[in-house]
Amino acid sequence: MSETTPTMRSVQITPPAKLTGLQLHALPGKAAGLNAVTISLQHVAHEMGLWKGLQVLAKLNQRDGFDCPGCAWPEPAHRSKMGEYCENGAKAVAEEATNFKCDPEFFQKHSVEEMSRWSDYEIGKSGRVTHPMYLAAGSSHYEPIDWEKVYAMIADELKQCAPNEAVFYTSGRTSNEAAFLYQLMVRNYGTNNLPDCSNMCHESSGVGLGETIGIGKGTVTLEDIYDAEVVLVIGQNPGTNHPRMLSALQKCKHRGGKVVHINPLPEAGTTKFVDPQSPVEVLKGGTKIADYFLQVKIGGDIALLKLLMYELMKAEQREPGSVFDHYFIHAQTTGYDDFLEELKKLDRTQALLDCGIEESLIIEVGHLLAKHKRIISCWAMGLTQHKHAVNNIREVVNLHLLRGAVGIKGAGLCPVRGHSNVQGDRTMGIYEKPKPEFLDSLDKHFSIQSPREHGYDTVEAIEAMHHGKVKVFIAMGGNFISATPDSEFTGKAMQRCGLTVQISTKLNRAHLVTGERALILPCLGRTERDVQLSGEQFVTVENSMGVVSRSRGTFEPASPHLRSEPAIVCELASALFGAAQPMDWLEARDNYDVIRNHIEAVIPGFDRYNDRVRQPDGFYLPNGPRQGKFTTASGKALFTYNPLPDIRIKEGRLVMMTIRSHDQYNTTIYGLDDRYRGIKNERRVVLMHADDMRAMHLKERELVNLVGEFNGVIRRAEQFHVLPFSIPRGCCATYFPETNCLVPIDSYADRSKTPVSKFIEISIEKR
Repeated sequence: MSETTPTMRSVQITPPAKLTGLQLHALPGKAAGLNAVTISLQHVAHEMGLWKGLQVLAKLNQRDGFDCPGCAWPEPAHRSKMGEYCENGAKAVAEEATNFKCDPEFFQKHSVEEMSRWSDYEIGKSGRVTHPMYLAAGSSHYEPIDWEKVYAMIADELKQCAPNEAVFYTSGRTSNEAAFLYQLMVRNYGTNNLPDCSNMCHESSGVGLGETIGIGKGTVTLEDIYDAEVVLVIGQNPGTNHPRMLSALQKCKHRGGKVVHINPLPEAGTTKFVDPQSPVEVLKGGTKIADYFLQVKIGGDIALLKLLMYELMKAEQREPGSVFDHYFIHAQTTGYDDFLEELKKLDRTQALLDCGIEESLIIEVGHLLAKHKRIISCWAMGLTQHKHAVNNIREVVNLHLLRGAVGIKGAGLCPVRGHSNVQGDRTMGIYEKPKPEFLDSLDKHFSIQSPREHGYDTVEAIEAMHHGKVKVFIAMGGNFISATPDSEFTGKAMQRCGLTVQISTKLNRAHLVTGERALILPCLGRTERDVQLSGEQFVTVENSMGVVSRSRGTFEPASPHLRSEPAIVCELASALFGAAQPMDWLEARDNYDVIRNHIEAVIPGFDRYNDRVRQPDGFYLPNGPRQGKFTTASGKALFTYNPLPDIRIKEGRLVMMTIRSHDQYNTTIYGLDDRYRGIKNERRVVLMHADDMRAMHLKERELVNLVGEFNGVIRRAEQFHVLPFSIPRGCCATYFPETNCLVPIDSYADRSKTPVSKFIEISIEKR
C-alpha cells in the first residue's frame, strides 16, 4: 500500500507481494557440514570475488582481525586458523564487503519511488553506499552532498527543535566507542530519546533478569557450556541464528552433557550438527545435538516450565534434600515459600493443554533436571517477544534457583544476543531509561547536566512520530522500517518527521520511507581500515557473555568518502555544540584511546581499558551473579510468581509467530532459500499443521491472505503459499519482515514493551 499526501512521496512502505517461484525439497536433518562451506563460498565469490573473499574471511573473528558483524556469540580460547566463523557469518561479511556500489550514478538512475517497490532482498543487494546523499523536500532522487553541509544541516535542524522532538536510534552493530560518544552527544543535547534494537528483541530478558538476579545480562561463560550437564535451548534456532553455538553444544555432548530443545518448530541445527572442520565428524555424519525435543505450543512456555518445576517438587518430596538446593535457597534467595505455595496450586490439566506436550515426556525431562545440577538455559526471541515475555524469563530463573544452578561452574542463565554489540551498546549507556548512578558519573566527568526524564523506547518513538511530536529522527545503523512492528503505521509515522538521517553501510528500506527530507551518511564497515590523524584505529565490542575485545578492519574502504561512526558522531557534535563542548570531540575522533579513557572514567569495570583490551582475548566485565553475588536491592535472588497466561484465541483462528529463514540475518536477506526447512526460492510462505490445513480445506502451495485483528484494527498480508510443516495444532509461522505488517503497534510485552512478534492471532483468507 502507498500513502500519498502533498508532503509525502508515493513510496511503498510494504513492498507489493511478488512471488518468486516456490520450490520444495527434502528436509536435510542436519546442519552445517561441507554443504555449508560450499554455499558460504558461493556467496563470498558472488559479492566480492573468491580471492578477496578468502582474504577477508581469514581475518574474521581472529585476534588480529575484526569481529563478525553478525551475532554476538563469543570466540573460543582456541581459534581455528581454518576459519573461526559460520555460514551466516560468512554471508554477513560478504554483504558488507561486497564489490557492488550504490554510488551517485545509481541514485540518479533510480528514484525512491521505484526502489520502494523492490523487495527487501532486492534493496539489500544494491550494494554499499559510497557518498553522503541528500533527498530534498519534494524530490524523488537522492543527490550527493558534502560532509560539511551534512553536519551543518543536521545541527541547524536540531537547534530549531526542542530536545524531546528528536529521536536517536541505535543498531546493535555499533561499537562501544561510537555508542558512548552517541549517548553523550544526545544527553548533552538534552534528551534520553535513545531507543535501540534491544527494545525489540532482548529487552524482556534485561527486565526479567534485572528484577530477579540484579543484572540484565547472562551469567555464564563459553567454558560453562562445555561443562554443563544439561543445556536447555528454549525458543531459539541456533543452526540459523547462532551457528557457532552448535560447536559449543557439540563439546558439551562429547563431555557427556544432555541437550533439551524447547521450540514450536523442529530445527536442523539441534537435530544433528556436522562440524565441517572435523574429518571424523564429516565421515560419521555429525553429532546428534538434542536428546529431547519438547514441541511447545506458541505461548505455552510458562506452562511447560511450571510443569517441569512441579516434577522437581515431586522428586524433592519423595527424597527431601536431594533435589532442591536448600542451603542456596535460604542463604541467597528470597520469596521461596510463597513461590512454592503457588507451585503446589498449579492447574496441571490446564498447563498440559497450554503447552501441548505429552506428560510422559515432561516427566522424563523433569527427572533429568532433578539428577543434574549443572544446568544452563539459553534462549532468544521465542521467549522474549510475547505479552508475558518478562514472566517467561522470570520462570526460567525460578527453575535455576530451585537447583542452585546459578553462579557455579557449568550452570547459569544465557540469553543469546542476536547482534554483535547490542549488549555493549546498553553497557555504554544507549538506554532510554538510564540509571541515576550512570548519569551522575557522566555528569561529574564531563561537567554537564544530563536529563533525568525517561525518553522514548522504540514503540513510544513510533507513536510519538505518528502524533507529530518528532521533527528529527537519526539512526546509527539498522533498518528501522523493516525491523519494527506494524509496518504501515511505522512508515506513515516516519513520513511525519521533518528530517530523517540514516548512518549506514548499505541501502535499506529506511532510506526510501523517509521524512520530508532525508540524509544517508555512509560509514565504514567492520572489515575496513579506520585511519585517523593519530594513525590506524580499532574499536571494541562486548559479546553475549560480557567479554570486551578488539575489532580492527584491515581492508581498504569501499569508498574514500566513507567515515567511521565515531568520526561521524564527533564531527556532528562539534558542529552542534560549537564552543559549548563537554569534551574535545575532534581529539576523540583523531585517537580512539581518548574515547576509551573517557569510558573508563565513567563506567565501572573498564579500569585500565586501553591496556586490558589490547590483551589477545580482551577481558570480562564484572558480573556479580556469575560469582553467586546477586546485585538486587536485597542482595539476594528473587523467586517470583508468574501466573499461567491466557493464550486462548477465537475459534477458527491461528497463532502466528514470525521467524527468520536460513538465508537471513535480522532484516538482511542473503537469499531466497530456507535450506533447513526444505524451502527454496520463496519467502511468502505460511507453515501450518497438516490437520489445520485439512480443517480449513487448504491444499499445499495454495495462495492465501493472512488477516489479523487487534483492538478493532484489521491488518492484512497478501499472497502466501500454505505449506504443511511440523508445528503444533493451532499455530503457524511466517518470515519477517514480510509479516511485520501484522504485528500491532499496541501489542507489546508487559514492562519491557517488546513488540509481540511471536503471538499474533490471525485468520486465513482463501483467495
